[in-house]
Amino acid sequence: MTDRDDISKKMLEAARGEPYACRMGIECVEVGQGSAVCKMTVAEDMVNLFGMAHGGAIFSLMDDAFQIACNSRGLTAYALNVSVTYIGAARVGQTLVARASEKALTNRTGTYEVSVTADDDQLIAIAQAIAYRKKEPPQFLS
Repeated sequence: MTDRDDISKKMLEAARGEPYACRMGIECVEVGQGSAVCKMTVAEDMVNLFGMAHGGAIFSLMDDAFQIACNSRGLTAYALNVSVTYIGAARVGQTLVARASEKALTNRTGTYEVSVTADDDQLIAIAQAIAYRKKEPPQFLS
């Protein structure tokens, strides 16, 4: 197993055990170098006043994919900014998939795009996210 494979495996294990993600029903299904895919099924306690998935629940899914993608290179990274555009509505029972991918990388920052689609391929939201990168690995990789 290469270092790259080992980092991806540890990232996947850490993501699957994260308390907030578990509470939200978010599951990380794929980790690559600078990328991640997470999914979540909209539950009845995740809706807004209009009976649609709450923007906060959708953001949580996007943020989880973003944090996994930006930490997947083996260095600790923290969100600096996330700009979200909500495009469509998701309903109870729909499974949402967030895909985060790295678009630019420097020694100190990373820029990512995140998209969320519903199980019927409807685009729900998109985001641009920027992370600050430190020089040390996350604790769970040590």
